[in-house]
Amino acid sequence: MHTVGSSGDVRITVHELGGEGPAILFAHATGFHGLVWQPLARRLSDFGCWSLDFRAHGTSTTPAGGDLSWAGTADDVLAVIDDLGLAAPFGVGHSMGGAALVLAEQQRPGTFRGLWLFEPIVFPAAMAEGLGAANPMSEQALRRRDVFDSKYEAVQNYAKKPPLCEMDDEVLELYVDHGFEEQADGSVRLRCRPENEAQLYRMGAAHDAFSGLSEVECPVVVARGRVDGFGPAGFAARIASAIPHGVLADFPGLGHFGPLEGLDDVADSIRTAATSART
Repeated sequence: MHTVGSSGDVRITVHELGGEGPAILFAHATGFHGLVWQPLARRLSDFGCWSLDFRAHGTSTTPAGGDLSWAGTADDVLAVIDDLGLAAPFGVGHSMGGAALVLAEQQRPGTFRGLWLFEPIVFPAAMAEGLGAANPMSEQALRRRDVFDSKYEAVQNYAKKPPLCEMDDEVLELYVDHGFEEQADGSVRLRCRPENEAQLYRMGAAHDAFSGLSEVECPVVVARGRVDGFGPAGFAARIASAIPHGVLADFPGLGHFGPLEGLDDVADSIRTAATSART
């Protein structure tokens, strides 16, 4: 684990997840961190796997001015790729992380040899405008409990409540272990502060990645879980169809946290896409 500099004078934590072979860079969802990918990366040991903690997540720092626009997440991705010297890695992104990879590819075409995106937050314009200033995810983040007596208590709490209870057990343990920091009184506190998470949710509709999808020339798999009303699974097909070499992959047995739930099936899909992108 080491850090690299990114825009806004932040330091981004980089995780080497193991494996040997062509590089894969994993990008996490809002509120998570790079080590939640470890169990999935272990299933992809025929690739050299890396991940990052986005700004304001994990042990990465927060911009001094507090600006958490999603353009910064693309800067984080590119900073990590440049630091590691990765030549056209394959990108795997979940939710916000998927959008960050798209924004990075749009900012610097040819960065990735291919992408695998699970329910990326890339809103069609009309949908983004309809969200307005109100965002239920943002409001929920502000109400989130952020302090527990111990990491054990945090795990036990999340293991009983959806959607985190749907995650793989090891992933949940890693989420808590790296996602909380110990306080002087022995309690633990979320590293991704609720106010930062809330701002990130609000900013999710502010970027315009959708309008530039036709310029993304690398092959892209847009994966989605079950479609149950409004949500990122509901517009995944529109994203895939807007990308010249985009294809839709369905995982009806998984929810929005799919890459952290169905590890074997997701790993198989990523391996197929990453191998195909090499040829």
